[in-house]
Amino acid sequence: MVAGGAVVHDLYRFDDPRAAATWEAVDDRVMGGVSRSRVRHDPAGHAVFEGTLSLAQGGGFASVRADVALPAGAAPTCWLLEVRGDGRRYKFTLRASATFDAVSWQASFDAPIGEWRMVRLATADFIPTFRGRRVDAPPLDPARVRTLGLMFADRPAGPFALALRRVAIESD
Repeated sequence: MVAGGAVVHDLYRFDDPRAAATWEAVDDRVMGGVSRSRVRHDPAGHAVFEGTLSLAQGGGFASVRADVALPAGAAPTCWLLEVRGDGRRYKFTLRASATFDAVSWQASFDAPIGEWRMVRLATADFIPTFRGRRVDAPPLDPARVRTLGLMFADRPAGPFALALRRVAIESD
């Protein structure tokens, strides 16, 4: 698919239940918190990143990750997420390493209530972080991305839900 001269490649289409099954939760429980999240397939033909954010026991984030294989030769200039949300702020994360605890690059986005919207996140706008804190790191090499993720750390604590139809990239 071509959008304004750029080539669009779908990475995940959530009308297929198998796409949602590949995402794994990595919540604040890894450091003693009690938040919980998951990605589930909705029979209406999309996925839902949902859970409960808790600040108890030093917690405060819920996240999910999935491995990704970019198309050969693709160097994404933008990351596209088709979402319908709950009016809260989420983060999309990218990792160039398949290791569990490594630098990730994050970009925040707002998820509109009740309406599907395509969110465009420019690769140049992703900020390097480690364990939730900004760090000095080389710019993201988008061709090296190996893992995608979604994170919720918006306040106040409580339930959240982000519906997803697809995750895609734009490349020149």
